[in-house]
Amino acid sequence: MSSSPPTTETYEVDLSRDEQWVVHDVVARRVDDALDDDAAPPDWALEVVETIESDGRTFTREQVTNVHEVVSAYLDAPETPASDVAYGTAVLERIEGAVPRLASE
Repeated sequence: MSSSPPTTETYEVDLSRDEQWVVHDVVARRVDDALDDDAAPPDWALEVVETIESDGRTFTREQVTNVHEVVSAYLDAPETPASDVAYGTAVLERIEGAVPRLASE
């Protein structure tokens, strides 16, 4: 029986400026939605925004898993601009390249 990797495990994910923008936008919306609902935003989301704003590229397992999830959902939305689809798809590919097990989960 295999066990899940620890959530503190970190991964280097190199994103272009445009890819960073898409991730930042999608995750910042998650933060804004929580604040609009008078709820605390998820820690992982605040940390991702902070990492991107500081031009960082090291993310925890929890962060890349959640970014993969929210970007995937964003790409599935019919109102997502075509340019964001291209960059968002590249983000997913970069995450899956950095975290190969994530692609099969």
